[in-house]
Amino acid sequence: MDDPIEKAVRRAIAAMHEKLGEQLTVDDMARAAMLSKFHFTRVFQQVTGVTPGRFLSALRLQRAKRLLVSTSLKVADISMRVGYNSVGTFSSRFTRSVGMPPTTYRRLAGFAAQIGTDPDYRLGHPHNARVHGRAQAPESHADSPVFLGLFPDRIPEGQPVRCTILPRPGPYQLDCVPPGNWFVLAQSVNGEPDADVDAGDGDQTVCVATCGPLHMRGDAVVHADVDLQPVRAMDPPVLLALLDQRKLALARMAEERVGAVSSIGAAAASGRSAA
Repeated sequence: MDDPIEKAVRRAIAAMHEKLGEQLTVDDMARAAMLSKFHFTRVFQQVTGVTPGRFLSALRLQRAKRLLVSTSLKVADISMRVGYNSVGTFSSRFTRSVGMPPTTYRRLAGFAAQIGTDPDYRLGHPHNARVHGRAQAPESHADSPVFLGLFPDRIPEGQPVRCTILPRPGPYQLDCVPPGNWFVLAQSVNGEPDADVDAGDGDQTVCVATCGPLHMRGDAVVHADVDLQPVRAMDPPVLLALLDQRKLALARMAEERVGAVSSIGAAAASGRSAA
């Protein structure tokens, strides 16, 4: 993608950030990008993978996530600040996209206790297809957990049809994948485990990757590597509430301690046998 087009898309996204609480039309975005409406819509989707309207909606919910955990504003006030005239519509959309109601998201400080898969894909005939590959990340994320999920489009929202959490970048496999066209979406966060992902607090950095669409049919076995890179302004926001990074870090530390104790015990037993 040539640089002038990318700059035009960045201008449009900057305008979205500035006017999240206003009624922003495609014409307004096209003017900010300094492109014709038709040309703007086409190139925006080429660069970001989603339509301008979908991107704007995701930005609004991302801002709402941040306000819920960083302010004491009422949910109704937050819905108005991010461009919703109806708190009911906002709450329904937030719940569907993030995986929990706004009040629950605030109570849990922006973290999910667990991530379930879409119940619509748990029923019916057994699914035998699978997706496997390797998640790669920069050196700065070599020891950071990686979330991978299968979603119907490029914005990670709602419940994935299949997902997994890796303790660090490496090989992954998603089994029992239902028929359909899916995107593998991955995210890794480093820095303080309890930092605000959406605000980019402190030294925390977020890496993301997208692969797809993958056409899954029957017993298909599809190889799909993902290369996580630092998130850019043009990457669609991750709306799904991810697992509590603090609990993941503590669980991994506990596993490593148990492994170390087991190794010491095995070495001691080996020494006694030799004696």
